Amino acid sequence: MKLSLFIAKRYLFAKKSHNVINIISLISAIGISLGTAALIIILSVYNGFEGLITNLYGTYEADLLITPSTGKSFIPHGQSFDKIRGDSRVKAFCEAIEENVFVKYGEQESVATIKGVDSTFTSVTKLNDFIKEGSFSVWYGEIPQAVLGRTMAFNLGVRVHFVDPIYLYFPSRYTPVSLLNPASSLNTESVFPAGIFSLEQGFDKKYIFIPIEIARDLLEYDNEVTSAEIYVADDADIQQVKDDFRTLLGTDFIIKDRFEQNETLYKMMKSEKLTIYIILFFILIIISCNLFGSLSMLIIEKREDAGTLRSLGAKDSLVKRIFLLEGWMISLLGIVAGTLLALFFCFLQQTFGIIPMPGNFIVKSYPVIVKLSDVLLTICGIALIGLIAARLPFVIVKKFENF
Repeated sequence: MKLSLFIAKRYLFAKKSHNVINIISLISAIGISLGTAALIIILSVYNGFEGLITNLYGTYEADLLITPSTGKSFIPHGQSFDKIRGDSRVKAFCEAIEENVFVKYGEQESVATIKGVDSTFTSVTKLNDFIKEGSFSVWYGEIPQAVLGRTMAFNLGVRVHFVDPIYLYFPSRYTPVSLLNPASSLNTESVFPAGIFSLEQGFDKKYIFIPIEIARDLLEYDNEVTSAEIYVADDADIQQVKDDFRTLLGTDFIIKDRFEQNETLYKMMKSEKLTIYIILFFILIIISCNLFGSLSMLIIEKREDAGTLRSLGAKDSLVKRIFLLEGWMISLLGIVAGTLLALFFCFLQQTFGIIPMPGNFIVKSYPVIVKLSDVLLTICGIALIGLIAARLPFVIVKKFENF
């Protein structure tokens, strides 16, 4: 093994009689290097966006969400819910009501999703960090207030210092619709704008946070809620907590963690990442054709050396191993150079943000998170390609024994 490796290194760095072999070998190494770097960088960018989206959803989503398995609302009281509230692993238990309502502010009208929240929610939510105007407050003394997204506020023309209230309308469940006065069958509540947040465009144009008492009056609820949100202590195992509460509540309720609350989004992101990996992997296979070409030409050029080695007693396996190791070393050089280049670029992007994000986004530069698993997967995959490409010449060339 040492002899074959020694000769392979001499062949790799020695000047060939045909300069085209040097050029093709260099192109192979550069191509593998750039392909390796591109694959690691792109996967790291996907990791960055995944982490960013996870953090964004973690800003307004609870660790666990309880909803009824049938129906739309439920009363979060009883022995089971009392045990949940008293569990030492539960940091906060929040009651919430969500419903689509008609909104009017001045002459502007829109449809929005109200979320009635209690005082516990206002104390634990991370939306306070994304308030652009005013504050996250749903009560000012006895006056009910609303906190809405920037896109919704822009569409309605709302500013927090305006004194006009926001009117909320929802059809009454008990008052029949009158053809003479349809508006008489609508429940109406008014709230005053207290804060405007900016988190994510889809979220900003959808939600208006109001006191849960006002939401109950508007929807004609007594003690019902549409969901219960649980915030788990930092040192608790969320999966274990979910399993325990699922056993406690039975089949009447559905408990979802953050992944299950956005299962489609997370699955789509993982599918896109896998697709990108497969596409770039096939590109690297095409690039490796240069390695096959340069190694085939080298085998032809060194046929006299191979004959000399055989005359000295070398076996065919030793001669084949020499060229196989050289082909693999070209791949490994490209892999090492590409990995170092990718890690250096990711370090610069994380530290200095050298490539900015276009448009008005929540972050100024592309987020990058390097995962060891992605780096190892890339290295192993490309090393396998290099090994196959190095073996191909021996499959194609039938008369190797004449070298």
